[in-house]
Amino acid sequence: MRAIQITQYGKPEVLQLCERPVPEPKTGEVLIRVKAAGINRPDVLQRLGHYPVPAGASDLPGLEVAGEIIGGNLQNSGFVIGDSVCALVQGGGYAEYCIAPVLQCLPLPAGLSPVEAASLPETYFTVWSNVFDRARLNEGESLLVQGGTSGIGVTAIQMAVALGRRVFATAGSDDKCRATEQLGAERGINYRSEDFVEILKSLTAGRGVDVILDMVAGDYVPREINCLADDGRLAIIALLGGAKAEVDLAQVLRRRLTITGSTLRPRSVAFKGAIAASLREKIWPLLESGQIKPVIHQIFPLSDAAAAHALMETSSHVGKIMLQVSDS
Repeated sequence: MRAIQITQYGKPEVLQLCERPVPEPKTGEVLIRVKAAGINRPDVLQRLGHYPVPAGASDLPGLEVAGEIIGGNLQNSGFVIGDSVCALVQGGGYAEYCIAPVLQCLPLPAGLSPVEAASLPETYFTVWSNVFDRARLNEGESLLVQGGTSGIGVTAIQMAVALGRRVFATAGSDDKCRATEQLGAERGINYRSEDFVEILKSLTAGRGVDVILDMVAGDYVPREINCLADDGRLAIIALLGGAKAEVDLAQVLRRRLTITGSTLRPRSVAFKGAIAASLREKIWPLLESGQIKPVIHQIFPLSDAAAAHALMETSSHVGKIMLQVSDS
């Protein structure tokens, strides 16, 4: 099969087309003929040598795919050979064939193309796990999404709005802020020219927001603590701004704040399978009704994976960057 491998750690050009054997599914896994795969920030970190591959996972990049099940043990799974699915995988998505735990597979939402469906798993699993499971964003509460035009950002905004929550978002330009508002955010905040703490305090009558989804960390953390409401929760999912922060623990104690974080890739299949079940029940109907829509910025052929990574590193995109692996 054709695949994209990381020949060495470095710039996007280290992503090279290669030939690899078709992987063989183990117990509990299916073999998918891949039609499309998503590009995600962890793929870039893996290419740079900053995101280790879990033991037993493929060294090929790619954490989400969509395609057709062509093999594996499907007993009691609800799937059959020939079904179209999208799946969260531990690696190997940049290839014509990929294995996935059957528990991490979801049917293509009605009306979505394979490219659109392949844009879902990584961000939808991540947002559901962190915003709704860990941070418990409840009815009547508010959410701040840092990086509102990233793949995670556009997902979190739409998901929370569709479920009736009040949403705010930050972005790096006025145009991107308007894009977050078109997706349903009440206010897009330009983090380059505006103070998100001051604006959120103003918009919430001084109360602050209940939950913050943060991909930055670093010096954002003390500011985020300042704009959390009492009993607020900060969910950290990436460290683009650095791994260390100064935390006012007096506020944490006095106002009963929660700071939490997680990474999805090393979690168990059972854990991810439970997220898949929640998504199928709560979110898939919203995708099929059009209340939530995939946001695709640009599609590249598999052979142009390096160009796709180069685009991601500019941070100029709104939504997902995708690979078209096969048209058939």
